[in-house]
Amino acid sequence: MPSSQPARFSIPALDRQAKIIKTGLRDDRTLEVPPEHEGAPASWFKGSPTPGEVGASVLLGHVNSLADESGVFYNLEKLGNGDKISVTREDGTTANFKVYKSELYPKDEFPTKAVYYPTDRPELRLITCDGFTETSGEFEKNLVIYAKFTGSSS
Repeated sequence: MPSSQPARFSIPALDRQAKIIKTGLRDDRTLEVPPEHEGAPASWFKGSPTPGEVGASVLLGHVNSLADESGVFYNLEKLGNGDKISVTREDGTTANFKVYKSELYPKDEFPTKAVYYPTDRPELRLITCDGFTETSGEFEKNLVIYAKFTGSSS
């Protein structure tokens, strides 16, 4: 598909849909994340291809809650192989994807190349925090959902 920024996404298996904003890199070259307030949208990392273009398009989102759907990527770990993700783009087309893998990584061992490295086909990565520990009060892991392109619609 030609380049077109993502506007919204839908994950039917989680009954989830939300708008998408654009984020990039901070001045220190670390990844800018979307806002953290409840109900905050997901973001597309503008350093990655747009959904449907060849390469790994990256969407980031927060869990925000361990108890309800106030976070755009709440319960993302429930996605399994074959679950569908659709991304509506600004040009009115939709890029459709199917989950093929889910991986949990310690934050200090995040496999940047495996997640962001260019692919020879359109793919999608959804990234969120996971592994909340009561003792630290922090999420100590990242969950990455890998999905492959299955076609487009308008």
